[in-house]
Amino acid sequence: MKRSLFFKIFGTYLAIVALSFIILNLFARDEIKNIMTGQIENQLMTYAQLLDLSSAENISQQLKQIAGISGARVTLVDALGKVFADSEKAITVLENHLNRPEIQEARLKGKGNAIRYSATIGVDMLYVAVPIKSGSRITGYVRLARPLFDVRNTIEKVYNSFFLALFLVAVCSLIIAIIFAYRLALPIKAMERFTEKLRQGQAAGAVFIKTSDETKKLADNINYLVAELETKIRLANEESSKLMTAFGSMNEGVIILDETDRIEVVNPAMSNILTAQYGEVIGKTLLEAFRSVELQKAFLKFKETCQPVYGEITLGNLQHVILKISISGIQGNEENKKTMVVFHDITRLKRLERIKIDFVANVTHEIRTPLTAILGYLETIRDGALANTEETRKFIDIILQHAERLNRLVEDLLTISKIELGETNFHWEECCLADAVNNILPLVATKAKMKNIEIVNLVAEILPPIRADKDRLSQIFVNILDNAVKFTPENGKVTVGAEIAGNFVAVTVSDTGIGIPPEEIERLGERFYRVDKNRSRELGGTGLGLSIVKHLMIAHAGKMEITSHLGRGTEVSLFFPLKNRGLTVATI
Repeated sequence: MKRSLFFKIFGTYLAIVALSFIILNLFARDEIKNIMTGQIENQLMTYAQLLDLSSAENISQQLKQIAGISGARVTLVDALGKVFADSEKAITVLENHLNRPEIQEARLKGKGNAIRYSATIGVDMLYVAVPIKSGSRITGYVRLARPLFDVRNTIEKVYNSFFLALFLVAVCSLIIAIIFAYRLALPIKAMERFTEKLRQGQAAGAVFIKTSDETKKLADNINYLVAELETKIRLANEESSKLMTAFGSMNEGVIILDETDRIEVVNPAMSNILTAQYGEVIGKTLLEAFRSVELQKAFLKFKETCQPVYGEITLGNLQHVILKISISGIQGNEENKKTMVVFHDITRLKRLERIKIDFVANVTHEIRTPLTAILGYLETIRDGALANTEETRKFIDIILQHAERLNRLVEDLLTISKIELGETNFHWEECCLADAVNNILPLVATKAKMKNIEIVNLVAEILPPIRADKDRLSQIFVNILDNAVKFTPENGKVTVGAEIAGNFVAVTVSDTGIGIPPEEIERLGERFYRVDKNRSRELGGTGLGLSIVKHLMIAHAGKMEITSHLGRGTEVSLFFPLKNRGLTVATI
């Protein structure tokens, strides 16, 4: 929490007072105790030394009187430490005193003293002892003991005085601190309020200080600077408003890099293009934000030549975006050289262009064969085959087969084009893989039975559900299973299995078919691509089945992997993300 100037000053005064009290306590407490203890010790020692002049028998007889005069407990101990008289307690309950510190010190030095805490009365006791001599021989000891109540009471009185003095000093310090802090903080507070209004963009006018010290000069300087800056700020705000309006309404994506080549500003159009895939990019370099070698090369070229650079790049991971870029410097700021990168999204145009070119090339190639056959048989019928009904029927059946093939080709072309353009509507719901596979198997069972192919379903019912479009999921399995049966020779076997692989459920369809050469596997999934073109056409394939599966798997945020051994069979693995594992469904 921000502390005010007043509390800082008052706290300083209070700290000084507290420190003074602590230092005084450290030195005064022990000194007072030592002085008073020494006085009491001298008094007791005087009594003890006087008692030393009499015999032990006389002292014993006058014990009560001596205790009353000295105000102390008097104990007589013989040379062996045995108590033979005491002014307060019966000697039968008293233990041997020879090892008491004061007795030992008296034996060695001629007098002894000790201070011990008494748990009975809850205060320290002072003990003094002197030996009783007969000639040079010690015949016993006189010990006097007095509780140090006076010492404790005196220290308490002194401390009460200390606390009273501390309270008075604290009150005086508070009054002085209030006056001093108020006079010191008043002009500073006024300037703070003034500058805070400026910071918030309010019309603050000028600040006036009624002092003649440095704060007055500071206020005058602030007023001068404010008058100079207001004009510049107003002009800058007007220009900034114009630029931001234009910047925000642009259809092109714009990124501005600061003098350290880090992203400083991204306009809304650019955020719409890339933020979904790249997240927050502010403060990052172009390479850190987009991981694009093409973009980095173009930027380095601009840095090297300091001339505008134009190019075309592709960004994105799951969803590729094709962009035209323009990199140039921002003019008018020579000290802080900033860079502007403009992105124009041409993804849809490129896709349409590519689809158009591929469509013309592939359709021309794929349609030529059935059309040639249809035209040939029609010409044969026209030139005289009508007379032979059986022959004509055979020709018509062949024409129908080729027409149906053309129809399947057109349907597949429309399907894959819609998926690629993102025009396919998906109805996402929770799906059970086991149910989906069970529903598809009867559709391929007839064809499999004709070739005596065994279909083994190992998909367990306990697999977790996935998020998918049921119709598209069926389309995926139909294409894969139909291919497996189609390219497996008679008496073969097709196996369908599934297992959990990390965040995915992997469905595998393996066959004992003809297999695929290793160099051909990478091209599977391309439109109209066939490993054995003649055999595929004989079996009625359009060359678009795996391409449709590939794009539908991407739309389901999954993937397709194919492994094969020539002559031994092929295994197609379909990876579906598990439901509620934090995976985002992709769109084409």
